[in-house]
Amino acid sequence: MSGLWWDIFLIVVGLVALVMGAEWLVRGSAKLAVRIGISPLVVGLTIVAFGTSSPELFVCLKFNLAGDANAALGNLVGSNICNIGLVLGLSALIRPLDIKAQLLVRDMPILFIVTAGVIAFLWDGNLEVWEGGVLVLGVVIYTVYSFRESRAEKNPEVLEEFESEFGEHGSGRNKGIAGMAGLILVGLVGLYFVAQWLVDGAVGMAERLNVPSAFISLTVIAFGTSLPELATSIVATIRRQGDIISGNAIGSCIFNLLLVLGATAMVKRMVITEIEPVDLAVMMGMVVLVVPLMLTRRRLGRFEGGVLLAVYLGYTVYLWFDRVQGGG
Repeated sequence: MSGLWWDIFLIVVGLVALVMGAEWLVRGSAKLAVRIGISPLVVGLTIVAFGTSSPELFVCLKFNLAGDANAALGNLVGSNICNIGLVLGLSALIRPLDIKAQLLVRDMPILFIVTAGVIAFLWDGNLEVWEGGVLVLGVVIYTVYSFRESRAEKNPEVLEEFESEFGEHGSGRNKGIAGMAGLILVGLVGLYFVAQWLVDGAVGMAERLNVPSAFISLTVIAFGTSLPELATSIVATIRRQGDIISGNAIGSCIFNLLLVLGATAMVKRMVITEIEPVDLAVMMGMVVLVVPLMLTRRRLGRFEGGVLLAVYLGYTVYLWFDRVQGGG
């Protein structure tokens, strides 16, 4: 039993350190970008989205390199389900979220297309290196497109939201570039090593409890790597910043599938045996479900948030009975 407690300790400490590392990476990257003249809106659409997806990136790379592609994909599928079901659902329950037209017109269709494309790639049970390259190319195109779309926008509300989240512009200028780069470096190095703790703890727990490692990654690890999005969303909810919440959650889903999954597959071909069609169907179903809920008066109210949260909790309960109690 002591071995199991050690695995749990590794996971808990790893998750806490993972959140800290991601926080340093996001803040350092965002302030450095503003310091060298990149607009806050572009930073939010790209660097912050990458920063909150960085835990998934390092954990998935570690899993895949360790020969457990199922856990790597499970982390991503679970994280995207968690971002929509838990992050958006819980935030809307706390306080209704206003939804911008841009999110519905541009980002949600992109997320739908990307999710469908990933499922098509996984249809044969493999994710080839070239398919990972296609996904990474997709994130490059998405980022460049976001830069071009945002170049002409000078929205003072976006600037105010950014400053309230990451500190005032002036504070970024007062700090040297070396200091900000140091934050980024510490965050990256921390994430690299901490990801191994999580992998070791998750694999050890799965072996001791005799459950599939994909179950641990779909639930515990996915929840942990989504903590940056959840923490940001709760703070933004209290500050009445609904745009940050919805944009961060949807943007992170896009980056998870394009950048994280793409880079993981490019490093090593992924052979999938434990992620079932129902897992992919739930991931796609959450994307399909959230759109009409967002279209209701262009907001996510408490009822809509309750629906999303109920689906997330229902899926988690299903996983327990199907993969653990059912021995799947």
